[in-house]
Amino acid sequence: MDPGRWPALGSREVAWRPGLPDDVVPRAVRLRHSGPYRAAVVPAIDGRTPQVTREVLRAAEDAAAEVARFDTRMGAEVAPFGAVLLRTESASSSRIEQLTSGARAIAVAEIGSPSTRNAEAVVGNVAAMQAALDLADAPTPAAVLAMHHALLVDTEPAIAGRWRSEQVWVGGTSYGPHEAEYVAPVADDVPALVADLTRFAVRTDLAPLVLTAVAHAQFETIHPFPDGNGRTGRALVHCLLRHHGVTRAVTVPVSAGLLIDVEGYFDALTAYRQGELDPVVQAFTRGTLAAITNATQLVEQLRAVRAGWDDVVRARSDAAAWRLADLLVRQPVVDAGVVVRELGVPPQNVLRAIAPLEHAGVVTEFTGRRRNRMWQAGEVLDALDAFAARAGRRR
Repeated sequence: MDPGRWPALGSREVAWRPGLPDDVVPRAVRLRHSGPYRAAVVPAIDGRTPQVTREVLRAAEDAAAEVARFDTRMGAEVAPFGAVLLRTESASSSRIEQLTSGARAIAVAEIGSPSTRNAEAVVGNVAAMQAALDLADAPTPAAVLAMHHALLVDTEPAIAGRWRSEQVWVGGTSYGPHEAEYVAPVADDVPALVADLTRFAVRTDLAPLVLTAVAHAQFETIHPFPDGNGRTGRALVHCLLRHHGVTRAVTVPVSAGLLIDVEGYFDALTAYRQGELDPVVQAFTRGTLAAITNATQLVEQLRAVRAGWDDVVRARSDAAAWRLADLLVRQPVVDAGVVVRELGVPPQNVLRAIAPLEHAGVVTEFTGRRRNRMWQAGEVLDALDAFAARAGRRR
């Protein structure tokens, strides 16, 4: 094996066993999906050293330094902004998979109230991202399973935290892999490939952002789960950035940067499978820098919003309303249960804590109900939706 040359994927012929009986599937479809198909053969990477051009390496190192500086700046304010950045990254990663949701729906789902299915999927992604950070000390196969379990335990518990046992593919039709854009390796190969990947992921002789981009591309190539591969793979990105000390306090919303050119990101993953490393490292470099710019703008907006409340809210300096104002920056939708749990306010005093903010227009009640009421901080939700709009804008 040449450790300096990155290998393209091979392939192998596999017998096709349809999952549906013939009388369920139209004959024309059966004919297009008859006979064997070819599944990817994914080379091991732990013994290889990724080689990228000097310019790509320099840009990746500069981007990692920018991430570290952003993390240091935000670290001093991790209480309000750590949760915000984690949520925005989770929403952006979900959006890459066409799981879109507005900030209010996500905030409603996060406090445990019924919301949209997409919003609940984003909340699952928040859990996966948090699990990735919690497991950063040891990014093992077990840690990858834990991230996937956190992602899907509430929405798809039957597959959460389990390697796939069947063939998966990207593109084509759901009936069979014969017309797919990419056919992942057979299920029996998955455990050994993930073990090899996690050994590669903890190496200390590589530039962190190069290692992270390559590890992510390898993960997506393995496609170890029946669903949730993209979101779990992007959670792994943050596990590795934390593991290698690039971040220590907050989550840089890298997925928000990738959203600016999703097609380029997917094309880079395809190029990786052909043995080209520069495109995927470049995609992560560009995405990281774009994410820092967008996140910085979001944080500045939220600071301005919170400072503006000081000018309009009328309450004693020791009133619970001020602590609630701080909470709203990171949790822009609240109900009575949230106020009691987060602020330690007795249930009978919840409305007293909310009243000064409601009178000042900081929060509004939006359910119109007499029971199970919820309040929203519209300016915070607007800032979060503006962040999402910028992330989805092609440049």
